[in-house]
Formats: sequence, structure tokens, C-alpha cells
Amino acid sequence: MTATTVERNTPRRAAAELSFPAAVAKILAGTIVVLNASGFAEPGATATGKKCVGVADATVDNTGGSAGDLEVPIKRGTFLFENSATTDEITDADYGADCYVVDNQTVAKTDGTNTRSIAGKVRGVDAASGRVWVEF
Repeated sequence: MTATTVERNTPRRAAAELSFPAAVAKILAGTIVVLNASGFAEPGATATGKKCVGVADATVDNTGGSAGDLEVPIKRGTFLFENSATTDEITDADYGADCYVVDNQTVAKTDGTNTRSIAGKVRGVDAASGRVWVEF
């Protein structure tokens, strides 16, 4: 396909329309959600090879089922999450850089020596709380 030379009406999907099949896990509303190698949604955690898809829009408990039995609704956008500590703490100087998943509510400045997956882009640090704005 070649580049267009005219305007185009590009369809878009609202963030609330995204959903992914759940792994055998409990995913809490408002937390970071990643996809595992099989394409199932699970809570964010320190691990490599995960694809961060956004924030859970509802709590989904699939611990009593099989992978894929339930769907997890996902929101994308910019959300406020906990900041890692010490040398992995994100600062305003990191604006626009990738940040990395530590757990289902915490992000860090580094990949933890190749132990963490990318969460999203840093969009600022809240001065009052020290938490991080992350764009998914």
C-alpha cells in the first residue's frame, strides 16, 4: 500500500470497547493488565515477554474457570500509578520515556536488568503524591 495523498476518514474504536480473554487469574479494576504469551490477560507483574494493554475497567475473577472463559474490559489512555523507589524512581526528566511494569499498580524507570516488560510512556510525575502518569 502506498501513502495517501488525500484526507481519509479513519475509523476509531473507543477505549471502553477493548476486551481480552482472561487467564486463570483475578484482575482488579483500575490495575495494570498485560497479555501473556498465549494472549490471555493477567495482572501486571515483574516478568519479561508480556504486552501491556492498559487498565482493567472492571474486576474479573477467572480463578475458578479456564483461560478464556471470561473477558476483561480494558481502558487505554493516561492513568496515575505508583512510582518505584530509589534508583528506579521515575522523575519529570523521564517524560516521554518508556516505563516498566513492577506489579499491577507500580511502574519503574528501568527494565530491572531485563526482568520487566514495558508498561507505557511516562507523561509526568504528580508533584503532590510522587505517582506517575502513564500513557497506555
